[in-house]
Amino acid sequence: MNKLVEFGRKAIFYIRVLSGYEERRIRSYRLQLEQRLQSAQKRKEALKRIPEQIILTEVRRMVEEMQNLNKSLEETEAAINKYFEPIDKEAEAIINMQLEKEKATMQMMGAMYKQALYEKAEKEVAADLNKTKAQINHHNREKLASTAQQPQMDSGTFG
Repeated sequence: MNKLVEFGRKAIFYIRVLSGYEERRIRSYRLQLEQRLQSAQKRKEALKRIPEQIILTEVRRMVEEMQNLNKSLEETEAAINKYFEPIDKEAEAIINMQLEKEKATMQMMGAMYKQALYEKAEKEVAADLNKTKAQINHHNREKLASTAQQPQMDSGTFG
């Protein structure tokens, strides 16, 4: 009986092989295995890409944060400049006024310096003139004294 059952199994297997049923079943099984392998490989590649994607996502997020920070800094700087604009104008006006005062002071100092130089030159000229007059007076006195002494000397020799 076992032999008969075994023979029946073999006969059914040959019939299936001859009819192509077994071949289709084997192909189907092989196709299933290939699909499983492909899906496993895709999952494996996806798992390899996940760290890269995480890193790229993190880098993108950081770049966006930096851009937002730069934008907010520019906006803050513009707001600060706008806030201080009137103060800057007032400071500029004050500086201009101080510069004008300094310029006027410098002009006045220049005029006073010129006046002092002029007065000094006048005093020097007056001093030179007085010195020259004193020298002339001294020279004249010496002449008078020498002319007064000559007649006395002359009378003493004749006498």
